[in-house]
Amino acid sequence: MVRNLLIRGMLTGVLAGLPAWVFAWVFGEPEVRNAIAFEEHEAGAHGDHPEKEIVSRGVQSTIGMLTGVGVYGIAIGGLFALVFAFAYGRIGPFRPRATAGLLALLGFVTVIVVPFLKYPANPPAVGDPDTIGRRTALYFGLLALSVLFAAAAVLLARRLTPRLGVWNAVPLAVAAFVVAVGVAMWAMPTVNEIPAEFSATVVWRFRVASLGIHTLIWTTFGLVFGLLAERVLFPVADPRPESRVPAAAG
Repeated sequence: MVRNLLIRGMLTGVLAGLPAWVFAWVFGEPEVRNAIAFEEHEAGAHGDHPEKEIVSRGVQSTIGMLTGVGVYGIAIGGLFALVFAFAYGRIGPFRPRATAGLLALLGFVTVIVVPFLKYPANPPAVGDPDTIGRRTALYFGLLALSVLFAAAAVLLARRLTPRLGVWNAVPLAVAAFVVAVGVAMWAMPTVNEIPAEFSATVVWRFRVASLGIHTLIWTTFGLVFGLLAERVLFPVADPRPESRVPAAAG
């Protein structure tokens, strides 16, 4: 059963990568070109010669970007399927589609939105190459804390539900998650290496495009994977709800 879910998760990742690539090419690629043009202009103003491209921009913006988004989607899809297999039936009496939708929402907020609010994506020509290691460590550090706080919030909601009911337990757990994330974001150092002369519009549009790509990917997981998982866990095509018994795990 886990193998079947894993295969469907990776397939969902491939399907998610296609609209994400189109979105990235339409909305993200123009801002990348603008950033590269700024970088080349600054290099020329300082008498520096631009480095020779190993892979042309045409390949990078088409096949290269499609490959990157596809590999990312497959990897996230496999992890999503494994988390679904562990969480199904443990986070509440939800059907596969509802479970997938809930996990996609939690994953999007935890893995994408929280780190993005503190350390958003930047286009080329933004950021000091000497600090890339530090910036990467800070990003993944906040990501790890976000996942940890989300898991703790889920456990807190489960423990409070028998005493307070789901409509009270869930908001309290969400509030605890928000407070914990807020404290972590406040305590972690801020990184701002955008050149003063760099276009704020390009930065804003690039970040919106980056967030839009992830939104498409995680929305696809919530919708498509839920449908595929439903067919795996409930293979009997019987319209009566009482006859829809989940398939035995193997």
